[in-house]
Amino acid sequence: MTLRQLEIFLAIAREKSFSLAAKKIHLSQPTLSEHISELESELGKQLFFRHGRHRVVKVTEAGRVFEQFAERAVVSVEDARQALADLDGLTHGSVLIGASTTPGLYVLPRMVAAFRTKYPGVDVKLQIANSQTIEGRVRERELDLGIVGGHALRPGQECLAAGMLDELVLIVSPTHAWARRRDITPESLADAPLLVREEGSATRSVTERALERVKFRVAMELDHTEAIKQGVMAGLGVAFVSLYAVQGEIAAGRLRALRLRGVRIQRHFHIIHHEARRVTASARAFMELFEQTARGTSGLGHSRRRDHPPVH
Repeated sequence: MTLRQLEIFLAIAREKSFSLAAKKIHLSQPTLSEHISELESELGKQLFFRHGRHRVVKVTEAGRVFEQFAERAVVSVEDARQALADLDGLTHGSVLIGASTTPGLYVLPRMVAAFRTKYPGVDVKLQIANSQTIEGRVRERELDLGIVGGHALRPGQECLAAGMLDELVLIVSPTHAWARRRDITPESLADAPLLVREEGSATRSVTERALERVKFRVAMELDHTEAIKQGVMAGLGVAFVSLYAVQGEIAAGRLRALRLRGVRIQRHFHIIHHEARRVTASARAFMELFEQTARGTSGLGHSRRRDHPPVH
C-alpha cells in the first residue's frame, strides 16, 4: 500500500468518478484503475461500486470504513512534511490560500505582495472562487486557509480570524436619478432593477439577509463582481457590492455609491480552515499579516479611513 494509492482512493471517493478524479490529480484513468485494483487486491475488499452508462462510482461499505483511515494517513504525512519544513523557520515553505471573489480580487493581492516581500522563501498560491466553492475546498482539506465573507461555520471547519470589516453599498451609474444622493429609502428599491451575484456568493447571501423585509426586484444574475460593475455603468440596473470593489470607479466618477436609509450592510472577512489540518508556520505568518491589516482597517466607513472614498 502506497501513499499515492491512498490519495487516488480519496480523490475518487470525493469526485464520485474515475474520470473526474483523473483530471483533478493529473493522471490517466487507466493508471487510476490500476492503482485501485492493486489496493483492493491487497485489502481483499471491493472499495467502489461502478455502475450505469455513465460509470457512476459509489463507495462500498468497506470503502467508507477505509476512507476515514486513509484520510488520517494522508493528513499525517502532510503534517509530518510540514513539521520538518517548519524547522527551517520561514526561509522555506508554502501556503495555499483560497479566497472568495471580493477579498481575493480586491484585498488579498496587496497583502500577498507584502507577505512575499517579508518572506521571499515561502511560495504563496492564491485560488479565487465564490464562497461556496472555497468552503467546499476547505472541507476537502485542499487549502491551508480559506478567506470568505459573511460565513457560517460548517462541521469540521474552524474560524481562525474574523477581523476585517467590509461594507456593501448600493452602486448606480453617474447618470442615474439617485447619483447625487447619499441614501435612499428602502421602499425606493422596489422599482429598481437589481443586479445580483450567483447562488453560492457570500455577497448575495449577505445582501439577501439584510433585505429580508425590503421589497426588491432581481433583473439579472451575474457570476462576477466585475460584470456587475460593468452592467451598472451600462445602465442595466443597480447593485450591492463591497466598497473594496469600487474604490477606483468611485474615485474616477464612473460609479456612485449610496446607502439604504436605516440599513447598514456589513460583514467580516473570515479565515477558515479544516480543523483536522495542521496550521503550518507559513499559514500562521499569513494569518498574522491578515490580522494586522484588519486592525488597520477597523474603522471602515469612518472619517479617519483614507483608503475608502466617501459614499455619496
